[in-house]
Amino acid sequence: MDNSRQAYFKTSTIRLKSGEMMRRLASFRKRRALGLKRGRAALLVLDMQDYFLEPASHAFIPSAPAIVPGIRAMIAGFGRSGRPVCFTRHLNAAGDAGRMGIWWRELLTEDNPLSSITRRLDVGRGTILDKNQYDAFHETSLEAFLKERSVTQLVICGVMTHLCCETTARSAFVRGFEVFFAVDGTATYREAYHRASLLNLSYGFALPVLVREVLKAVRSDGE
Repeated sequence: MDNSRQAYFKTSTIRLKSGEMMRRLASFRKRRALGLKRGRAALLVLDMQDYFLEPASHAFIPSAPAIVPGIRAMIAGFGRSGRPVCFTRHLNAAGDAGRMGIWWRELLTEDNPLSSITRRLDVGRGTILDKNQYDAFHETSLEAFLKERSVTQLVICGVMTHLCCETTARSAFVRGFEVFFAVDGTATYREAYHRASLLNLSYGFALPVLVREVLKAVRSDGE
C-alpha cells in the first residue's frame, strides 16, 4: 500500500474539492436538515499544533495549511456570537500514552517545541484543553465544559480527520451531542482516509458540513 502523504487540499482548490466531496454525501444530507443553531453550538478545534502544521516536522500534514483560513474564520464567527470555542492540544507522557506508545514511533511530549497550537489561530478566543488519546472526551473535562455552557451541538474541525477528529465525533455522538463535521475544516495524510471518515461518519454519527454553512448559521438570528 502506498502510504505517501498528499496535499489533496490546497488553498487554491479546497473549495472545489470539498464541494465535490459534499456532492458525494448528498444522500446523507437529504435525510436531515442542517439544523445548526447558534445558541446551542460550540466549536471544537482539534490538535492544530505545529507538530502537524510545520513542514519541518516528520508528522507534517500537507493538506493542513489549507484548512487554516476556514478554521480561523469559524473561530472568529463563534467568538463574535459569544459561543464557546475549545482547542485541544495532544500531549503524551510515557505513563498516559497507552497503546499510542506502542503504535507510533514517537510521543508528542509537552517539552517538544512543536507541541504548541499554531500561531495562525487565535487561541485567546477560546479555551485550551490537553488530551492524551484520539478521543478528546477521554479522561478530560470536555464534556463538563460543554454541558456547563448548555451546548448540545458540536462543530468539529482540525486534524487528523480519520484519527482524533473521527474518534471524537463518534464519542460526542454517544454522549448525546449533535455532531457537525467540517468537510473542509479537517485534514489528514491521504484523501482516501479523509473520504472514508466522511462516509462512515455521515452514515451514523455526524452531519457533514462546509465551513461557509457553519459561518452562515452562527451569523443567523436563529436560536
